[in-house]
Amino acid sequence: MCIFCKIVNNEIPSNKVLENDDFIAFHDLHPKAPIHVLVIPKKHVDCFQDAGAEMMAGITTFIQEVTTLLGIDKTGYRVITNNGEDGGQEVYHLHFHIMGGAKLPFGHMIDEPHKNM
Repeated sequence: MCIFCKIVNNEIPSNKVLENDDFIAFHDLHPKAPIHVLVIPKKHVDCFQDAGAEMMAGITTFIQEVTTLLGIDKTGYRVITNNGEDGGQEVYHLHFHIMGGAKLPFGHMIDEPHKNM
């Protein structure tokens, strides 16, 4: 069982922001922004590529609720998902990083040359 499934099953504690029957949002343990929350489906789906349209519609609405609750819906935020090894996915349970609370830099996306391309 993956770490996010253990969070869903309350086997591992998390600092929850919002939860409904299908999704859960909780604070990232290693935040990269003043606000850094993870949103996951309760049903295990390995990655974005495996997500269906119905799940994506539901998680979109849920993410919008989370950003409103966090007070970043008007100021702006970033939604990130990593898909597969080359995309940087480390936990193979679909998850979205919601980052905000400040003007976010693009970091490595523009600062480093594309060494491996």
